[in-house]
Amino acid sequence: MNYNILIGIFLVILSQTIIWFQVNAQFLWEFCKERPFLLSLLGIPISYLVIQGTKYFANGFDGLIWPGRLVGFAIGIIIFGILTHILMKESLNIKTILSIILSMCIVMIQLFIKN
Repeated sequence: MNYNILIGIFLVILSQTIIWFQVNAQFLWEFCKERPFLLSLLGIPISYLVIQGTKYFANGFDGLIWPGRLVGFAIGIIIFGILTHILMKESLNIKTILSIILSMCIVMIQLFIKN
């Protein structure tokens, strides 16, 4: 795994974490529930992070964009599962656990299996 892919992973983790708070903070804090427009302004930095992450993934995967998209999708599922479990106290049922495991498998396939 090269430097570009690591930067891409970091940017996706950061953007997915911000996205989680952007759409779910309304369930945690009344302030956010009453100000959806304010939360929507996070779309600008989120978009920038996703664009940059895509660039780094494409560079790291020799110009291919599918691997980065799959890794980004899977990381999004993992981040959503972790934050929802920790902050919303939603339990992990067998379907959710299996989905997170499958997401981890997607990441591992894209990072460690060569074409």
